[in-house]
Amino acid sequence: MPTIANASTLEALIQRLGRLTPDSSRRWGTLTAGEMLCHLGDAGDAVLGRRVPPGSMDPKLLPLPVKWLMLYSPLPFPKGVATRPGVNPRMDGTKPTDFAGDRTRVIDGMRLLAAAAPETLRPTHFRFGTMSASAWRHLAYKHVDHHLRQFGV
Repeated sequence: MPTIANASTLEALIQRLGRLTPDSSRRWGTLTAGEMLCHLGDAGDAVLGRRVPPGSMDPKLLPLPVKWLMLYSPLPFPKGVATRPGVNPRMDGTKPTDFAGDRTRVIDGMRLLAAAAPETLRPTHFRFGTMSASAWRHLAYKHVDHHLRQFGV
C-alpha cells in the first residue's frame, strides 16, 4: 500500500498537486480546487498538531476491519462522503486565500508528516481511533490521492 513515507511516492503526489489549477474541474463532490487544498491543509495540520479543528469530534469509531480496509486496502475512498465541519472550508475550516500558498501548505504538511517523529503526531483519529505514524502516513497518501483523483490529476 502506498505511503508518503516512501520518498518517490511522496514526490509523485507533489507532482500531481503541481498540475492542479484554480480552474481544475471536479469529477464529484462540491469543493473547488482551492477549497480542497484548504481541506487537505487543515487535515495535515491537525495530524501535526498545528491546528485543532473547531467543533466536536464524533466519538463513533469505525470497527477495526473497516479501519484496515480504509487505510491499507487498494480500495479507493468512497466518493461524496461529507467531511467534518472543522476541516470543511465552507464551514469551520480554513478558507482559500492564495492558491499557490494553500498548495504549499499541503506540500509542507505532507513532508513534515513523512519525516515526523511518531510521538509528535496526534495519537488518534476521530473515526479510526488509535493511529501509529505508519497509519497516518498511509492515510495521508489515500486522502491526498482521493482528492487529486477528484480533480482528474
